[in-house]
Amino acid sequence: MYGDGPVFKAEGASFRDQPYAGQLPQGLWTTGLCDCHEDGHICVQTAIMPCVSFAQNSEIVNRGAIPCMNAGVIHLALGFVGCCWLYAFPSRSRLREHFALPEEPCRDFWVHLFCTPCAICQESRELKNRGADPSIGWHSNVEKWSREKVTPPIVVPGMIR
Repeated sequence: MYGDGPVFKAEGASFRDQPYAGQLPQGLWTTGLCDCHEDGHICVQTAIMPCVSFAQNSEIVNRGAIPCMNAGVIHLALGFVGCCWLYAFPSRSRLREHFALPEEPCRDFWVHLFCTPCAICQESRELKNRGADPSIGWHSNVEKWSREKVTPPIVVPGMIR
């Protein structure tokens, strides 16, 4: 579904051995929606060019299947007509799927409709806190994880019958 990239398994010995596994709350966001002040760089970047922050997040969430440039141009174009949130909220849903996060403070659709910049900042912080650096792209993160011998921070969703 998201390409052949490596995935993070939230169970088994491999999960417990990861350096960040014991530090993160399972099934909870690591920062709040309005905690933009926690990462000034992302806050300023998103305030000036939200399409760049969104595109960087999107490339990680989609495991490189949607290149950063493509996501950014689409987000920017939709932003000119006031509809960038329509493109952005499914990415938040995917991010929540990857990390088994709750849909809060309300549905992803509403979060992006009313607070797109805050949502993009929160998503970026979440990726960083879980071991992915959106600013370097998917492939560079995969190389970094390989060098450091860590499992990428993407949860495999459970099986559904």
